Amino acid sequence: MGGIKSGEKTRVLVVGATGYLGKRIVRACLAEGHETYVLQRPEIGLDIEKVQLLFSFKKLGARLVEASFSDHQSLVSAVKLVDVVVSAMSGVHFRSHNILVQLKLVEAIKEAGNVKRFLPSEFGMDPPRMGHALPPGRDTFDQKMEVRHAIEAAGIPYTYVVGACFAAYFAGNLSQMETLLPPKKKANIYGDGNVKVVFADEDDIAKYTAKTLDDPRTVNKTVYIRPQDNVLTQNELVKIWEKLTGNELEKTNIAAKDFLANIEHMEIPHQAGIGHFYHIFYEGCLTDHEVGDEEASSLYPDVKYKRMDDYLRMFL
Repeated sequence: MGGIKSGEKTRVLVVGATGYLGKRIVRACLAEGHETYVLQRPEIGLDIEKVQLLFSFKKLGARLVEASFSDHQSLVSAVKLVDVVVSAMSGVHFRSHNILVQLKLVEAIKEAGNVKRFLPSEFGMDPPRMGHALPPGRDTFDQKMEVRHAIEAAGIPYTYVVGACFAAYFAGNLSQMETLLPPKKKANIYGDGNVKVVFADEDDIAKYTAKTLDDPRTVNKTVYIRPQDNVLTQNELVKIWEKLTGNELEKTNIAAKDFLANIEHMEIPHQAGIGHFYHIFYEGCLTDHEVGDEEASSLYPDVKYKRMDDYLRMFL
């Protein structure tokens, strides 16, 4: 189980294909030479950007498959077409939070009985390590665990891809909250700014996903995205930007207790964000454990991953 015959194209279905990471996974699967199927859901309605994105995938060679989460049989028929299912359903509070919808996908895969690998929507912190996480941000981890338990209980072979901060959300802004652009004059530094964090370009995360989904080495394993050159402290990230611009920023160190002060008075999505930032930048949850052989950049050295100095250049 989980290995796919070499020489044949792997057939992959991407669910959540029009989303932030999903669209990158579709392109990476096509580039990798997989026979790529994309779930087209009737719920799309008049969302013109999504419709146009789906048809742009078709132009690139992907096949559109109609199915709905409210129609179990349609999902079963869709997954019967492929060897591998990849889900990129959103799991962040400030967008749509759809993690548990994947349970319907697990049911369909279980009934279809032909799927050799399922990659559920992960791509962030490693949920089994986040049992202590602060509410409400911990919902994400609890729900991802619920999905994992269902996959494992159904005996579906899996790969969980975890472990890095998306560069567009955490690197371009030098990890400042509430902006996606680098600060002009002042930067907040979390604690002493010396906790190691992992950053990865979203396109690279998609490339690793496309490579690992039919790799016999990663069946029933967690693959960690921890590219050596992108394991940086916040101070190191800020220094890279200062060196690129020749400008020194005014820095304010924020103690953990101040960072968490007043959290209960904030909107829920903001509370979730604060919790996640706390675990990453104060606790170091992305780097406080060894990852061994299942590290993506060692498994796939042919992916020339984007370094953060290179990434930050686009903001100059």
